[in-house]
Amino acid sequence: MNILLLGSGGRESAFAWKMSQSEQCSKLFIAPGNGGTAAYGKNVNLNPNDFAAIKTFVLTEKIELVVVGPEEPLVNGIHDFFLADDKLAGIPVIGPKKEGAILEGSKDFSKEFMARHNIPHPGSKSFTKDTLAAGLAYLENHSLPVVLKADGLAAGKGVLICETAADAKAELTLMLSEGKFGNAGAIVVIEEFLTGIELSVFVLTDGDNYVILPEAKDYKRIGQGDTGLNTGGMGSVSPVPFADEKFLKEVENSIIIPTINGLKKDKIDYTGFIFFGLFKVGDKPMIIEYNCRMGDPETQSVIPRIENDLVELFIAASKKQLKDVQLKISPKSAATVVIVAGGYPGDYEKGKAMTGIDNIRKSLAFHAGTIAEGGIIKSNGGRVLAVTSLQDNMFEALQSATADAARIYFDGKYFREDIGFDLM
Repeated sequence: MNILLLGSGGRESAFAWKMSQSEQCSKLFIAPGNGGTAAYGKNVNLNPNDFAAIKTFVLTEKIELVVVGPEEPLVNGIHDFFLADDKLAGIPVIGPKKEGAILEGSKDFSKEFMARHNIPHPGSKSFTKDTLAAGLAYLENHSLPVVLKADGLAAGKGVLICETAADAKAELTLMLSEGKFGNAGAIVVIEEFLTGIELSVFVLTDGDNYVILPEAKDYKRIGQGDTGLNTGGMGSVSPVPFADEKFLKEVENSIIIPTINGLKKDKIDYTGFIFFGLFKVGDKPMIIEYNCRMGDPETQSVIPRIENDLVELFIAASKKQLKDVQLKISPKSAATVVIVAGGYPGDYEKGKAMTGIDNIRKSLAFHAGTIAEGGIIKSNGGRVLAVTSLQDNMFEALQSATADAARIYFDGKYFREDIGFDLM
């Protein structure tokens, strides 16, 4: 079948790598793709949010399956767009409709959903510009640190952790009165800060059934030892050593099953991925957020551990046949080290020629912020490459990914050398 994959990041590179191996895949198109995805299919210069242009392409190229990588087109309703068009309605889309994508598109909605379905989560309350005074008063007696979250999509920058009430009040005012995060911050969720350790769990669901994919842990801070500014993610590992079988069963029983059942009760028909952003607090899991797609860079560690044909999984999901699927997970460990551009996560440099990608020995290089110009790969984003190694144990995977990241060079490049070693 002819398949269209939407997106341009490291997550989509991992999808493209895996999907291109499927016997079900005749032609793979990636829109817009990056400097590395052309190795797995054909890059197409399309904006994933330009639904009209996507329609034209899908009909011209006789696309039979659409896989949506990033959250924005899902929140904007690309699945609904297909269903509402007679010429597109029969083409399966992997990714939820707008009513399901709101789990990520609105933090306020997701908190109400968690509460309504008794899913363990930190305490929170939402405020708007009209209730700013009440929000400031609420912060007076709130435990510290406190978390402020912009309700909508804010390109991964809408979450603030404030150490003092004064800082929290100042930030709440900036968000609600001065539009610090634009429309995304029209509602702000004030949330209890959790003490624990973070991990991500993923499912693919057809709306009735689900398969649990390998769990992962990502590393957000720019600096060694988890210091410095937050980023989109500097690396990831899978499996997660502290998430044993008993804990993951608790995740399934107290969070995954109530979420799937909650979607059914709320009459939200959901086909696609659900990302559960979790904290392990003591021995118990609590959910801090949902995403309506896979994570990045977690996908780069998760996908290589899935031994099934990924396209067959997508077909099963589109036909509501996931109950018939037996997921096969490699017992090996995967580690991903992200290479970023100089200056990231602030203003970063682009257009730096890259060498050494062909020199890596025990890893895969999933391109993210890259572009191919005249046969030369150049940096074209903040997170440039994700180097993933799949090995017999976590130490070997971490060692291989870190060593191979060092073999790649471009001016100003940086990567963390300590990803995953806190778990050893």
